[in-house]
Formats: sequence, C-alpha cells, structure tokens
Amino acid sequence: MPERSSSAVWEGDLVQGSGTMKIGSGAWEGPYSFKSRFEDGKGTNPEELIAAAHAGCFSMALANALAKAGHAAKKISTTAKVSLEKGAAGFSIPKILLVTKGEVPGIDQATFQQQAEEAKKNCPVSKVLAGAEIVLEATLAN
Repeated sequence: MPERSSSAVWEGDLVQGSGTMKIGSGAWEGPYSFKSRFEDGKGTNPEELIAAAHAGCFSMALANALAKAGHAAKKISTTAKVSLEKGAAGFSIPKILLVTKGEVPGIDQATFQQQAEEAKKNCPVSKVLAGAEIVLEATLAN
C-alpha cells in the first residue's frame, strides 16, 4: 500500500506567525494561522483537515460495510466535527462527532445504525484517532 504524506511550514511565533499546509498529492494547499485555528480567521487548521480525513474515510468504510451486507448505498454523506479544547494540561481533541446520512434502498434504520457502528470501529482513520504510535524523526537545520 502506498504511504501518504502532507506537509506544513510555520514561520514566526504562535500568535503573530502563519503557515501553509499542503496535501502531498498537490490536490490542495492552504494557509493557516493562530486566528484560523483558535478564532474565526481566514484559512484552515489541523482540526479541519482531521475532520475531512475522518469524514472521507468513514463514508468509504460505511459504503463498503453496507455493500458487504448486501445493501449497496446510493449515497453516504458525512460531516465530522472535531472539538479542540483547552484544559489544565493544554490543548486536546476530546471528541469527534460523525454525522452521517445514507441513501440506501431496502434497509431499515436499525440495520443502517449497526453498519455505521461497524464502519466507525473499522475505519482506518477512526482507528488511528483512537490512539496510534507516533514516530518522530527530528533534525535541526543550521
């Protein structure tokens, strides 16, 4: 399987600085700043990109789970809401809310809910957000 990557560059201090994030494939590049992350400033932020990744992965996982159960979906629409909160120990992401709607002929709500729970459990992004080993390689540029 291919390894995917994205990158970020930050210049300056936390409050006055700014940066850009870029998707490895080149499909998207955008600015981010203190204001776009912690206030209502223009640009994106890491949490928004996490939400996009989670919504995309979950939608695919749910479509796959439904198909395997014999219920091909016409459409799966998912919004992920990532909560960034400041606590005594610093910032954390304590919760992600997945809101999904499906157009699936011939299925009832209970079966859809069951398949959605399985997809949440088996989606690779859900798994990594539940806790992954983070490996760090750090080099100081001179």
